[in-house]
Amino acid sequence: MPTPPVPEGPRPARRMGIRALLLALLLPGLTALLAVDSWSDYRAFARINENAYDQALLEPLSALDDSVGIDARGEIGLRVSFEVQAMFDSVQALHKHLRVTLTPLAPPGAPERTLMGVADLPPPPAGAEFLPPPASFGGAHGGRLLFYDAAYRGYAVRVAVLRRDIENGAGQRYRLQVQAAESTGRRAEARQAWLRHELWQDARMLGLTLLLVWLGVAWALRPLERLRASLRERPTNDLQPLDARGVPSEVAPLVDAVNHHIDEHREMLAEQASFLADASHQLRTPLAIMLAQAGYALREQDPERMRETLHAIMAQLARSRRLSDQLLALAHARRALDEAGTPPLADLNAVAREVVLQYLPLAREKQLDLGWVDVRGEDAPEGADAPAAPVRAQAAELHEALANLLHNAIRHTPAGGSVTVLVRIDGGLAVAEVRDAGPGIAPERREAAFERFGRSTGGAGLGLAIARAYARRNGGDIVLAEGEANAEGGQGLCARLLLPRARTQ
Repeated sequence: MPTPPVPEGPRPARRMGIRALLLALLLPGLTALLAVDSWSDYRAFARINENAYDQALLEPLSALDDSVGIDARGEIGLRVSFEVQAMFDSVQALHKHLRVTLTPLAPPGAPERTLMGVADLPPPPAGAEFLPPPASFGGAHGGRLLFYDAAYRGYAVRVAVLRRDIENGAGQRYRLQVQAAESTGRRAEARQAWLRHELWQDARMLGLTLLLVWLGVAWALRPLERLRASLRERPTNDLQPLDARGVPSEVAPLVDAVNHHIDEHREMLAEQASFLADASHQLRTPLAIMLAQAGYALREQDPERMRETLHAIMAQLARSRRLSDQLLALAHARRALDEAGTPPLADLNAVAREVVLQYLPLAREKQLDLGWVDVRGEDAPEGADAPAAPVRAQAAELHEALANLLHNAIRHTPAGGSVTVLVRIDGGLAVAEVRDAGPGIAPERREAAFERFGRSTGGAGLGLAIARAYARRNGGDIVLAEGEANAEGGQGLCARLLLPRARTQ
């Protein structure tokens, strides 16, 4: 029967690459910057273009103004020369118009008279402000100038108008108005041509920038590509550090972090191999002894001596069982915490008191004086709700750590001696101490006592290693100091479990 296909889970979303990310960040900003810059340049060009075309309109306007004069009869007349018409025809516009009018100032409302040009050219807007002409204007003095846009015969025109007052030979005053108009098609074409050129230039700049970013990122990532290729070619068991030479400085911290992780993993594997080798050695010795004892029991004919051999095998089995339990405890203590979030609140004082009650029968069996000093003093109330020595830790693991410390103290303290367990608060620390009157450990050998199978204190050498592993697993540590002096001159040993004190509110 064929195996049904396993449904595939959702594929992880593809992350944006560095190139795409840089382009996504740079493209909008660069486009907006070029757009603002092009718009600013376009407005500046439009003003320059408008001024240039307006200046071209002033020339025929000035020539027409100079052509106005008083004839022999004392009337105001206009003498338009061929040069004026040629000058106006040189203006590059599809439609061009000139107009000169006279309007009597008195009486008010007198009709105007057209001296030249079309009669329906759009007049200046009502209320428009006339300004003095520029210094380069060559017409008569005293006139006022205005430029305005209008529509004439279905197309847009730009009109320049000059106004000034003039008298005829009889002293009658008139308002002279000279207009020059041209269609705005040429102006619009010039602006559009410049805008197309500017947009094309911006597009080329934008494309070149994107190409440089793409090539720059590709060039900058070449060391990472080489690093990736070298990792793919590596054997599975190769845990040598990565070669960070040539890697960009921004990526170097990441490579250093990976190398640090590789070093920790290599050390962990080496420690695991050492642990397995030591554990195998420690278990092989009692197994070999029991195998020899079992063989001896099989050959023994005397029932009494056979019973003695079986008792010896049982004792060896008990020691092997404790050794196996300690190995499992050490493996558990050195494993990383699986629980997420903040550890629960525990009372170190209550945990230490439970350990003392648990080992009280063993201490009495060895005729030891097992003492307990509560952190709250001798008159501590029973069953108090508030923790006396609050810490953030697993209570079961603290119990295991203190149990190993107390078991070591009871085992190494001679009969008739004393062992004291106390809890105290030292600033921001909660401290649990196990003091014994045993032979103690020399100061230079105390740190080595935490090595597994070190046998600095006899036995399998796992008790202190397990206790420290559990302490560090919960954010604390264990230190060794001198304990209580004994009759044989030994200084004893004091094992201190240090944990950060937790706030209960």
